Amino acid sequence: MNDLVHQHTALSDSDLEWLHLLVSEWQLLSDLSFADLVLWVPTRDGTRYVSVAQMRPNTGPTSYQDDMVGHLVPRGRRPLLDAALDEGRIVREGDPEWREEVPVRVESIPVRREGRVLGVIARNTNLLTVRTPSRLELTYLQSASDLAQMIAAGAFPFPGQQVDMDASPRVGDGLIRLDAEGIVQYASPNALSAYHRLGLASDLVGHHLGQVTAELAPSRGPVDEAMVKLASGYAPREAEVEGNGGVIQLRAIPLKPKGARIGSLVLLRDVTELRRRERELITKDATIREIHHRVKNNLQTVAALLRLQSRRMDSARGREALNEAVRRVGSIAIVHETLSQNLDERVEFDEIADRVIAMVAEISPGKVGCRRTGRFGILDAEVATPLAMVLTEVLQNALEHAFPAGERGAVEVSAVRGDQRKQSRLLITVQDDGRGLPEGFDAQRTGNLGLQIVRTLVEGELGGTFDMVPAPAPGRGTRVVLDIPVRAEK
Repeated sequence: MNDLVHQHTALSDSDLEWLHLLVSEWQLLSDLSFADLVLWVPTRDGTRYVSVAQMRPNTGPTSYQDDMVGHLVPRGRRPLLDAALDEGRIVREGDPEWREEVPVRVESIPVRREGRVLGVIARNTNLLTVRTPSRLELTYLQSASDLAQMIAAGAFPFPGQQVDMDASPRVGDGLIRLDAEGIVQYASPNALSAYHRLGLASDLVGHHLGQVTAELAPSRGPVDEAMVKLASGYAPREAEVEGNGGVIQLRAIPLKPKGARIGSLVLLRDVTELRRRERELITKDATIREIHHRVKNNLQTVAALLRLQSRRMDSARGREALNEAVRRVGSIAIVHETLSQNLDERVEFDEIADRVIAMVAEISPGKVGCRRTGRFGILDAEVATPLAMVLTEVLQNALEHAFPAGERGAVEVSAVRGDQRKQSRLLITVQDDGRGLPEGFDAQRTGNLGLQIVRTLVEGELGGTFDMVPAPAPGRGTRVVLDIPVRAEK
């Protein structure tokens, strides 16, 4: 719609925003009218109309099989559009049009904002299935007529009341028509069922909806008064009402076709099961986070016990082995700590990588600098946990074996996300400028326990590849390359 309005019309940004507000609400008018809606706006030179939006009803058959958005029509071809635009009134004169052997009643509703007519809504009703209307259909049509008059007067939609139509109740979910005093004139079967879910034992017609709602969902003090006003439809509001184990979502729409409020529409939806499932999911999420938190605490306890044990050992090799175990346990604990703070089983791995780098760098403080470049991105928990351990082992190996005691140097961790044959890949490079690999070294067959762990995790759990080669730049250094398949980021 933005492109069409800017390309063909002279409407301002504020006018366009009003049209967006209207289009966000007009599913309501379409469903109440059982009719298709097409929004026509005059072009910049005033010789044509351009259709900038279209809506089909959920409550009846469509009048348009084709998409009308973007069509241009010269003035004079559709007299009802001209009359509505020039005279600023709703135009219903004329016989039905025939489209592919289907009779269609056409009406034109001017769209007014601050005294100016911005465009015209063509309301097209398929008459092929017209029958004697029921009380529900008559209520729908009367409410649609009131809304149409409000649009023509510039009183609908309501400024500052942007509605999320995906979450808001729709006409078919349940509808109640109130008079100016808030007394129920009509309640659809779905609406009545929703109130029965709250504990209502009688009919709604003839009762004050605000008072009935407040009695079914008791609260204290001013909340009761606010609920009475909301359910009485005095202002455009949305709220949820809970009582007797049921939850309904309400949306009040005041009807002011001639300026004064003559009544209200209340749309409602029974969301009891939806809210129950949401609470279950929240409980499950909280349980999962608590499990991760406890696992992290237990791992930290294990790491502390290993650290205490290493201090009591006389063997230097034994102490070093326990310290390596402490770092391995710590890397897993970092992942569980991050997962305990998330709502899903995916983590931003850059933070984990930085903490692992800092933890391993404590081996040679101030002597070897470690830094990260690139971005790991968001990873699943089943990838993040073994990858954190792999990164710990690779860094630990570089810091211990690449630099003689006391020698200074640098280690760089690089991460690149990319696609290869439509599968997302994570390429990780760990490169140092140390003394390099010993002669005849084969990363796939030789190496210490740490490298054996890396090979097992990368190839077995992560389904990737691992290689350790001399650095490509002249001089010393070693490069470790990890290529791992990962799920694409969302």
